[in-house]
Amino acid sequence: MTFWGRTAATLLLALLAAQVCVVLQTPIPWMLGPLLATAVASVLGAPTRSANVLRNAGQWVIGAALGLYFTPQVSAFVASLWWAIVLAVLWALALGALFDRWLQRQHAADFAHLSPLAWRATRYFASAIGGASEMTLLAERHAARTDLVAAAHSVRLMMVVISVPFAMQWAQSHWGLQVDARLLPRPPVTDWSELWLLAGVTAAGALVMTGLKRTNPWFMGALLASMCLTLTGVQVSAVPTELSNAAQLVIGVSLGVRFQREFVHTAPRWLASAAVGTLAMMALSLGFAWALSGLTGLHPATLILGTAPGGIAEMAITAKVLQLGVPVVTAFQVCRLVAVLILVGPIYQWTGGTGPRTSPGPDRAD
Repeated sequence: MTFWGRTAATLLLALLAAQVCVVLQTPIPWMLGPLLATAVASVLGAPTRSANVLRNAGQWVIGAALGLYFTPQVSAFVASLWWAIVLAVLWALALGALFDRWLQRQHAADFAHLSPLAWRATRYFASAIGGASEMTLLAERHAARTDLVAAAHSVRLMMVVISVPFAMQWAQSHWGLQVDARLLPRPPVTDWSELWLLAGVTAAGALVMTGLKRTNPWFMGALLASMCLTLTGVQVSAVPTELSNAAQLVIGVSLGVRFQREFVHTAPRWLASAAVGTLAMMALSLGFAWALSGLTGLHPATLILGTAPGGIAEMAITAKVLQLGVPVVTAFQVCRLVAVLILVGPIYQWTGGTGPRTSPGPDRAD
């Protein structure tokens, strides 16, 4: 099969899985179904594929949809929480440091064949909370084992993306989660003439971010452009539900295809440690979110999603589908990602690491 033939077959599998999840009434079925189905198929050796252009389009749609939540009133409310966002950023950096120590304790002997700097870079960039692709790139520049870094991030994302939505849906069905009314979305109204305006402006934002070589340009560029429209009072159409579902599907596929057959052979003990460490981080983040809820007055569910060690799009989609405070969740996750991308590299060097190397060197191989 050609690349596009494999991509089409993967999308068909993802669509069937999404429909099954809709019938089963799982949380965020249009993302979780495709994610799980493609992950299982990939590990079993099926020739699954994800096209970057489709993933970018999915991130574009989700970014545009999330930006519509940031009305002037909501944005002012979110801005008043700046101190809580700063605490959440510091918390994420602290969690990464704890995860680093856990990997050092569990695997120092396993990777004794690596140079001290290569081993330190491997576990350091594997432990950062956020920016999986960027952390893998930084790891490569510092001569680390990029396969281990990517595997740790993939395990973390998979566990958080699967477990948190199910936990939120269970809590909502048993306790009836009611978030601050100011954070609820406006009634969705789709107007195709306005939708073209939203599409054009957000596409321009994404292209600008791409030209500037920023991280997640199709998501961040569309989000910022959509926010600007909403903040200035420009009336634009809501994103149709069908388009949002399709975007979730291709994002789920892009996550699922990471788990190729070779993945399960990547240092099984390392994967197990990453899984245990992720569980611990999720438990600690739950306690942190609950404490922060008491300080801010926000619902714990909103802050659990905002501080969960997952990805921006996945946690924001969960908040969107379950109506659990999209603007706050998005603001917390975006600020954490930006802070991590800005600070992780310098902190590594300040704490004894070296600058990037021009070539990977021999330490990447066993």
